[in-house]
Amino acid sequence: MNHPDLGKLILRLSLGGMLLLHGISKLLHGVGWIAGTLQSLGVPGFFAYGVFIGEVIAPLMIIVGYYTRIGAALIVGNMLVALVLVHMNELFAINDNGGWAIELQGFYLFTAAALFFLGAGKYAMRN
Repeated sequence: MNHPDLGKLILRLSLGGMLLLHGISKLLHGVGWIAGTLQSLGVPGFFAYGVFIGEVIAPLMIIVGYYTRIGAALIVGNMLVALVLVHMNELFAINDNGGWAIELQGFYLFTAAALFFLGAGKYAMRN
């Protein structure tokens, strides 16, 4: 049994749905902590609002299959920034359960990279 388009749909809904929840949380609670982190590095705090592109707009693009490769590239960029700003000290760490300390961030990064190369499949608004 081979259904690559159904597999791509499942991948899109998984990545987009889970990451969108993070974006909704930031919409509800703000991005002040991200702005503070950026400012501590000498970067203007308003760049924190870019997280909404990577965690709201891009996941919605992926869920509906609208320019999925662009949405996936935006998520890859978003996750790379998150890794550099927040998770660098965990890059080679193992958590208490024996898993990679940043496995969720890794999931988002590598799933988005896979979707970039795979595309949306036939169950999409526009490839």
